[in-house]
Amino acid sequence: MEQGSYSVGLDIGTTKIVAIIGRENEYGKIEVLGIGRSKSLGVHRGVVNNITQTIKSIQQAVEEAEANSGLKIGSVVVGIAGQHIRSLQHSDYITRSDSEEVINEDDLDQLCNQVYKLVMLPGEEIIHVLPQEYKVDGQAEIKQPIGMYGGRLEANFHVVVGQVSSIKNVGRCIKSAGLDLGNITLEPLASSDAVLSQEEKEAGVALIDIGGGTTDLAIFKDGIIRHTAVIPFGGGVITEDIKEGCSIIEKQAELLKIKFGSAWPGENRDNEIVSIPGLRGREPKEITLKNLSKIIHARVVEIIEQVYVEIKNYGHEEQKKKLIAGIVLTGGGSQLKHLKQLVEYITGMDTRIGYPNEHLAGDSEEAIASPLYATAVGLLMNALKNQYKEKLTSQNVENEEEMAYAGHEPETVGGTKVKKERKSVFDKWSEKLKDFLDNAE
Repeated sequence: MEQGSYSVGLDIGTTKIVAIIGRENEYGKIEVLGIGRSKSLGVHRGVVNNITQTIKSIQQAVEEAEANSGLKIGSVVVGIAGQHIRSLQHSDYITRSDSEEVINEDDLDQLCNQVYKLVMLPGEEIIHVLPQEYKVDGQAEIKQPIGMYGGRLEANFHVVVGQVSSIKNVGRCIKSAGLDLGNITLEPLASSDAVLSQEEKEAGVALIDIGGGTTDLAIFKDGIIRHTAVIPFGGGVITEDIKEGCSIIEKQAELLKIKFGSAWPGENRDNEIVSIPGLRGREPKEITLKNLSKIIHARVVEIIEQVYVEIKNYGHEEQKKKLIAGIVLTGGGSQLKHLKQLVEYITGMDTRIGYPNEHLAGDSEEAIASPLYATAVGLLMNALKNQYKEKLTSQNVENEEEMAYAGHEPETVGGTKVKKERKSVFDKWSEKLKDFLDNAE
């Protein structure tokens, strides 16, 4: 199978690295051809802190995915997260030179590019500029201004900012692992593609992706992303607390959390005890499940409350901004017993667990439809979308060249030329990053 017919998503997490190969079947669903995962060494709270170990882990995951699918991995789409990610709201406008002409994509490009010139803190760079609503000559709440007349074009933007060095380190790891960087996407956006439905995005929903090192939040309303945040706590700190509180090693703490852990302490009776083998012939330790769930509960409440502060910052309590579809939990941390009930109790919002199975083909393995793989599936979807766009662009270019060769003008609609698929500002930014990495040999 040639590289063109399949794509690859690579999720570089704090606890695991997942490479997932897939293609779109004739029904528009994603067929997973191979998956590889490895323990993530060298990533702390979503940020690479040891390049050599991260490269090794990436290579391991990629080799496993290649072995499972019998395919060769070339270019990958990668997710970016970490506590350095922050977002802000910004509004900007341009005055058009000729208000007699209709607004076109070039005007939107000009407006977006203007936002990219915002002065950031030292070492920070804008990752995504996401338009919310537009205003044309004072007329508000316009979702798509192309084709309208107007002299002044305004827009509100959701701007996502990250540290340049962290982003470049991820790119460096990909390159050193012998792969090409296809694109970089914010991880909460990738997860939301995989687990949220369009109806939920319209009604208003908060996606909480609880990973090993970070908890990512993305809020949608009226089909548009309104707020993103990365909280520097995840399942890892819960394991750490169990390790400290019960004086056991990390491996045992992780197993305890997965097998017996619960976010609701009232569940367990005092006489329920689990025995853990001692190290090197030492006495076994006895731990009551009530104590275990108390430790977990305390830390989970802290994580949820931090997320809830972000949801309030967005303005969920205002009638107009209410999130009708409530909360969707995903990521490995969302599999903790009774977490859904606890989130509902703290926030008073409807909650469900998000599985990335909606977009997967019917015969996919059950394991892949787990919340663990939500980000990886979202990145694969992003990779397939990019591939489709590139195909369209190259077809448009070929058509234009053929027409020019035959002496025809390219097609026009209503007097304006049909444009090639335009590059988003973020694609241009990715290209800039790729150039930088190529020159930094």
